[in-house]
Amino acid sequence: MIANSAQTTPLELHLENDSFTPYYQQIVDQIRTLVRSGVVREGDVFHSEGEVAAMLGISKMPVRQAFMKLRAEGLLVIERGKKPVVGSEVVPWDFQQLHGFNEEMKLRGLESSNKILNLSQVSADSEVAKALRLKQTATVYKLERLYFVSGEPVAIVTSYLPVALFPNLQDQDLDNVSLYHVFENVYKRRLKWAEEEIGAVTATKKNAAVLKTVPGAALLFVKEKTYDTQRVPIEFSQSLLRADRYKVTVMSVRKSQDRRTAG
Repeated sequence: MIANSAQTTPLELHLENDSFTPYYQQIVDQIRTLVRSGVVREGDVFHSEGEVAAMLGISKMPVRQAFMKLRAEGLLVIERGKKPVVGSEVVPWDFQQLHGFNEEMKLRGLESSNKILNLSQVSADSEVAKALRLKQTATVYKLERLYFVSGEPVAIVTSYLPVALFPNLQDQDLDNVSLYHVFENVYKRRLKWAEEEIGAVTATKKNAAVLKTVPGAALLFVKEKTYDTQRVPIEFSQSLLRADRYKVTVMSVRKSQDRRTAG
């Protein structure tokens, strides 16, 4: 039993030695439950790796693994030299790096998967045609996917892809596979950069049902154009992400200026 220094309510953490679930995952599951149930709250100071390990009678390694995963999920905020602080369960998304959804989640130590909602060929509308530099009569694939993190639906991504660049895409196994992996390894289109437009919308009744949230809930809305090394736009996507699970992080760098013109 651990007494949280920020609360009088003691925390119950234990390990089942005869369980097939690894120690670190048992710790993750229990702390996740404590946060979601409100036993510990955002901003509370949590316990260090050493304190948890000592209480459970194990080495620091599985506790460190658990803390890394909880940090990736946004449940613990960890800074060097300080005790962990309970987070808001909002996962930061770094748009400085060009990663597909599954790649981004894997880097954060999260278990992700995706389900194909629809794959069809449609005529590009004006927005899609402009983004992909196509004639408005051009045929594109419309690929709709639902993404899950730890079994929970968190994002709907609709991608538009030129049929001319990705022939027979319908024959590819796209479930639980990074689309970027398919671009680079199947169609040999090396990725270079992407342009994002980020905004906010509210969930419609249909989107809320798919994402298991409520109509009117806040969603992040991301439009993205992805280019290959030949500067050809190969994908235009529109993503809806649950705002209660994600936040955007963007780093801005100020270029050096002539001192005579700097204001």
